Amino acid sequence: MSDKAILEYDGNTYEFPITKGSENELAIDIKTLRSASGMVTIDPGYKNTGSCESAITFLDGEKGILRYRGYAIEDLAEKADFLEVAYLLIFGELPNKEQLETFHNDIKEESQVDEEMKKILDAFPKTAHPMGVLSSLTSALIAFNPAPVDVSSETAMYRSIVRILAKFPVLVAWTLRKKKGLPLDYGDNTLGYVENLHKMMFKKPNEDYKKDTIAISALDKLLILHADHEQNCSASTVRIVGSSHAGLFASLSAGISALWGPLHGGANQAVLEMLQAIEADGGDTKKYMGKAKDKSDPFRLMGFGHRVYKNFDPRARIIKKAADEVLGNLGIEDPILDIAKGLEKEALEDEYFVQRKLYPNVDFYSGIIYRALGIPTDMFTVMFALGRLPGWIAQWREMRLRGEPIGRPRQIYIGENHRDFVDLASR
Repeated sequence: MSDKAILEYDGNTYEFPITKGSENELAIDIKTLRSASGMVTIDPGYKNTGSCESAITFLDGEKGILRYRGYAIEDLAEKADFLEVAYLLIFGELPNKEQLETFHNDIKEESQVDEEMKKILDAFPKTAHPMGVLSSLTSALIAFNPAPVDVSSETAMYRSIVRILAKFPVLVAWTLRKKKGLPLDYGDNTLGYVENLHKMMFKKPNEDYKKDTIAISALDKLLILHADHEQNCSASTVRIVGSSHAGLFASLSAGISALWGPLHGGANQAVLEMLQAIEADGGDTKKYMGKAKDKSDPFRLMGFGHRVYKNFDPRARIIKKAADEVLGNLGIEDPILDIAKGLEKEALEDEYFVQRKLYPNVDFYSGIIYRALGIPTDMFTVMFALGRLPGWIAQWREMRLRGEPIGRPRQIYIGENHRDFVDLASR
């Protein structure tokens, strides 16, 4: 096999080296394309463009494979907790017992959020979308931590990473409690990372906190499954903002805004809104499955199939089990969840969906679990952001340590050619 790609145009021949990844992915290295030929490529949505080399996450959409730093997502979801996975993504290796304990203790030390942040939160009405609130609060952290991160110092980098991992769950919990009109809670440093998150979100002011191991386990798995997903829209946003040498918190705030979109992190919210619409129309799942198969019908079945995975989403296999456990153990009677289970059953048995591999994806099941746990629909994407936090941090850290250049895509101009200026009186 040749280690070069040949481009021929207008009687000229150009050679470009082939880059091969550790999983045998091949890419044409076109860094010199414009300087050599005067041409650029055009690839709307960057579907065929590798923006970077990365050692963090590998996915194969055709085979349904997802690995963090070489570890299968199935093994991590079953055998590790979220904090172990966060450490793995950011620093490259699973922590030993001492490293994990130090990591968690360092996070606990940074878990206090400045009281003045409450004034910023108070300025938002209850009707504000939680993702807008979270993005703003993350940006506001910069005011209380104004010094730029010295990326040449591992110590400075580590302190910034620990700081955001500590404070972000507090902001997530505050965002929920603001929406529900509950007093803000700082949690309990004697608890585990995800258990503490659960307490901060759900403890009622007039009751003792009751540990719910099933809910905490489901949350832990959901956060792990969402922790990274290669060069998706929000991760790419974090990298390109960080490539300008913007700080970590600013880059993360931009990632939150990218995740907000319904085509990205908002997909699980869209699933529940679809289920609510089906319920309002009588709850006939067969009718809506028929509408989904009718190409002339504008209805789209949310939470089925995936832009990357052309087979079953490996994350969905894991979280389906957790969803069954949550619904079974909590004994919830909810017509919305009944509709979801009906759609799932029909899609897994319907020849139309099976042939096209339109299986329920992770967004479908995560929405079901979040609703069962009592998390409001417009908070779903906030939970996604918390899960994706270590992936964003890992992508930002890798980009800065590799010294990647500032992101600056090219374009093909299709506007007007040169025109003479016309004075205002003559227009």
